[in-house]
Amino acid sequence: MSFPSRSAVAQSALLAVSFATLAACTTSPAPEQRASDQRAQESARAADAKAAPTEQPPPRPSPGPLMPIIAAAPAAPAPIAEQRQRAAVSVAAYAPQWTPPPPASTANYTAFSDNPWQRAAELPVSTFSASVDTGSYANVRRFINRGQMPPQDAVRVEELVNYFGFDAPGPETGERDPFKVRAQVLASPWNAERGLIRIAIKGKDIAKASLPPANLVFLVDVSGSMGPEDRLPLVKSALKLLTAQLRPVDRVSVVTYANGTRIALPPTPGDRKASINSAIDQLQAGGATYGEGGLKLAYAQARESFIPEGINRVLLATDGDLNVGETNQETLKKMIEGERDSGVTLTALGVGQSNFNEALMKKLADTGNGSYHYLDSLQEAHKVLVNEMTSTLATIAQDLKLQVEFNPATVQEYRLIGYELHALKREDFNNDKVDAGDIGAGHQVTALYEFVPAGAKGNVDPLRYGNEGKAAAKASPRVGKNGELAWIKLRYKAPGQSTSQLVELPVAKPATMPALAAQDADTRFAVAVAAWGQWLRGSSLIGNYGPEQFVPLARGARGEDRYGHRAEFARLAELSATLKR
Repeated sequence: MSFPSRSAVAQSALLAVSFATLAACTTSPAPEQRASDQRAQESARAADAKAAPTEQPPPRPSPGPLMPIIAAAPAAPAPIAEQRQRAAVSVAAYAPQWTPPPPASTANYTAFSDNPWQRAAELPVSTFSASVDTGSYANVRRFINRGQMPPQDAVRVEELVNYFGFDAPGPETGERDPFKVRAQVLASPWNAERGLIRIAIKGKDIAKASLPPANLVFLVDVSGSMGPEDRLPLVKSALKLLTAQLRPVDRVSVVTYANGTRIALPPTPGDRKASINSAIDQLQAGGATYGEGGLKLAYAQARESFIPEGINRVLLATDGDLNVGETNQETLKKMIEGERDSGVTLTALGVGQSNFNEALMKKLADTGNGSYHYLDSLQEAHKVLVNEMTSTLATIAQDLKLQVEFNPATVQEYRLIGYELHALKREDFNNDKVDAGDIGAGHQVTALYEFVPAGAKGNVDPLRYGNEGKAAAKASPRVGKNGELAWIKLRYKAPGQSTSQLVELPVAKPATMPALAAQDADTRFAVAVAAWGQWLRGSSLIGNYGPEQFVPLARGARGEDRYGHRAEFARLAELSATLKR
């Protein structure tokens, strides 16, 4: 029997190791297999060492002109770990550099078009609901601070203007109405031939200590989408700010919703702040979004702890991303309409970015006789829930409607700046069953109309077959009052009442149109903000009026600016001009 030489044995072992190495580069062997490979490699090296002294390879002939040069035998393979590392480096060097795209935005805003010009002879009456929502400003600020221009439908001019406090005094003690109404006329800064009418409403203020007892339900969305820092963590900090302001006579409940709903804190006196804060601290995000169930449970909790003659309010904090139960806006709106008759109001605190459903938040708040605010920072939460706590919680007038009748003898055309989503029918003004906006203690509401005086160049051609003189006389019994530009009417209900009260005042025609520069700081600042809002929306109705005009106007109208909001606006306006270039 013949046996293979030691050299042959070494070559066979080396071949076996080579196959093992090849397999190791393509698969990840078990620890036992790696140990076996290592032992085989060591055996091969030992066999080579023993065979070398006795068997020498034959001498290599010198290559002739036609003899190919034979390559030297390959060196022993490198250790498996080293080969694996080389392969990884090689693949990484040629692999394309790929970064996952950001999630697609599903943010939802209600679409609308700017109010058009109207001829006073054809349509002399303008009717709309008051609004104290301010969410649009904070949301627009969030976009600009991120280096982005806001979507057009995220910009609502009236919410930008109403975000700021104005120094005009409220009603005197003993006056019937809980607010003071003023109207002033000035020249339009973007068209010298036209004018502006500013209507300013200032509600009476109430000291925090004088507020009626409050029954508050914190309704918190704790679904998975609320996990990021700008959502549930921000909401928790915001609610703690409000908790710090509560008194022993106040009551707080905490209701949450995700896959289901639960009462995280039963009604608790406002001076038990540790218990309230502990319940807030324990809130964690996760699961789906059963908003319908959360609203039903929160209203039930508010009714159970109802305080007669007190403040009974649900504060909803969410990104509005509903995906379980009823999600249709109109259906949810009808549900809220049924709940508001119980005397419980709803305030919406919106948070979030890419999936933020602002359209739903605003609709729920407006329907629930409350206000909508967007929290882009803890500083904004402090403004809404601490500095303006009485305005946010205490209602002084419900269903406030405005109706302005323009005199065709002195006004050729007019347009309302903003309030597109709050338009009402003319007949709605006298219908006390039609819902409108509520205003809180100390709230300010500003409305601006631009008008074309009679005889000036307008924007809308007159009707070919209409008799404007007779039509105007029929439509407006005040057509002969040439000393008036318009007649303002307001209707509101005292809290808890079902019958409205009427407020009226004229807008006198000035002998000459007062210049904007001669107006008080509040008026100049309000006009600057309104111009910025129209410019952000890309409106053609202000001509070439832009940052070069409204930024200096805002800077020169800062006034006392206790909290620095006006200075911040001037910086935002300047930044937005850079982004739009």
